[in-house]
Amino acid sequence: MTWYITPDHGTYEGAREAFEWGFPEGYNLAWDFLRKHDDLDRPALKQGYPDGRRETYSFRDLDELSNQVANALAARGVGRGDRVAIVVPQKPANPVTHLACWKLGAISLPLSVLFGDDALRYRLRDSGARVVVADEAVLDTVAAVRGDCPDLEHVVAVDAEEPADDVERFEAVRAGRDTAFDIVDTDEETPAVIIYTSGSTGPPKGVLHTHGLWPGHCPAFYMYFERDVFDATYWTPADWAWIGALGDVVFPAWHYGQPVVSYPMGSFDPETAFELAEEFGVTDAFLPPTAIRMMIPVEDPLDRYDLALETVCSGGEPLTPEILDWADETLDGVAVNELYGQTEANLLVTNCRDWFPAQASSMGKPVVGHDVAIVDQETGAELDDGEVGTIAVARENDPVVFEEYWNEPERTAAASVDGPDGTTWHLTGDLGYRDDDGYFWFKTRDDDVIITSGYRVGPGEVERAILEHPDVAQAGVVGVPHETRGEVIKAFVEPVAGRVGDETLKQEIQALVRNDLAKYEYPREIEFADELPTTTTGKIQRRKLRERDD
Repeated sequence: MTWYITPDHGTYEGAREAFEWGFPEGYNLAWDFLRKHDDLDRPALKQGYPDGRRETYSFRDLDELSNQVANALAARGVGRGDRVAIVVPQKPANPVTHLACWKLGAISLPLSVLFGDDALRYRLRDSGARVVVADEAVLDTVAAVRGDCPDLEHVVAVDAEEPADDVERFEAVRAGRDTAFDIVDTDEETPAVIIYTSGSTGPPKGVLHTHGLWPGHCPAFYMYFERDVFDATYWTPADWAWIGALGDVVFPAWHYGQPVVSYPMGSFDPETAFELAEEFGVTDAFLPPTAIRMMIPVEDPLDRYDLALETVCSGGEPLTPEILDWADETLDGVAVNELYGQTEANLLVTNCRDWFPAQASSMGKPVVGHDVAIVDQETGAELDDGEVGTIAVARENDPVVFEEYWNEPERTAAASVDGPDGTTWHLTGDLGYRDDDGYFWFKTRDDDVIITSGYRVGPGEVERAILEHPDVAQAGVVGVPHETRGEVIKAFVEPVAGRVGDETLKQEIQALVRNDLAKYEYPREIEFADELPTTTTGKIQRRKLRERDD
């Protein structure tokens, strides 16, 4: 059976009116991405490595490899609803493990290789992960936190030649297993993945999604890649722990039977990005704004590289006009389409120049299949065009809207509001407005989340990490504008009595946060102060800190 989501009804308005969500009976993500295609020997993954190695995996290869991993996990007691953490960069073991989990009815847990001890410990412990599949680069971090994760029974290492005695090698676990596996009974409402996101207060939240999540991204994929989604090659440098990489590129591409380029680059390098695009014939790419800004200084890319690039989509932070100008002038008219969504509901708004003209600095229009509106977050009433309110999406029958925050029913309930017409709206926490022509415009977050290099960082988590330093009495964290990264993290720190806020303390704080949380979460700027502004209850007033920085 060949089943593709193609909301092609001639016009944007026609597609919006005619489209309906519909999933085959017994729907499973692994069936969708691997088994439904007519040509299973078509390349699915074009894998490159910095050392020059190149590998190609067909849809059949990925199916058989994930069958072996599914059999191996089942032999270790993993079954329906169990959580398996995946801490692997852009390597085949990453999607193969996700696919194996979904075949089992288990829940996969994408985690970043950039996480430090505290960040990884919290997510493994909170999710109750029974297995972690971890890259060789993060085995020391896994070892450091394993004793604090009582549910963690198995550690499987990717590309580790001689891991510790209590760690199994991924290849050894997989090798010799049966290459056949019968997918368990699932449907689009079966739990499939937990993705953690940071908020402005409290610990990170585990966002539970179902098997409907990734195909739910496909109408947006169809739009921001200008409806030309077949006979294409896709790539993103974004971290494969991020919903913006897996959901905006990898899994929708496989839904349409198209190949994805994979390359564990580490720190983004613009020259390498152009080299990969040329070598693999990349036609469509998801590039975070920070990556694009790093590519802009590269001189004469069309003269130096033979590019097949046709469309770029970008999101995570608003695009600036110079990015659109660069693509138009330097890349000879390559379309750059902004997209909008969040971990809890991705993707909701985008541009599609084949359907409606792009408006500079606009988010675009609602994606086909999603009912998006500007509402009053207290009453759920839809606001008039031009009026600023909360960007919201109707929850009912929308596969991209999350099921719940893991183990947090109160937070789950607080993210929704019932409107006067009976519509239950998911509140994104972002403020914006819709104009008379139906375009949406982003204004700001209604909390203190920092967006740096495309990553969303909750300042509360960074503040707690800073406060672990014995010479810090108080800390407040905000985002400040940055030319390349959009925002960088700035910490205002009050040292304990008798300690001077100097360069040594600054470096100690930065190292502490980098090691405990993630490499992108440490404060690149630190300002020491004798006293920080607080409320009467002692809470840091981040608004006043931002005003102090202006």
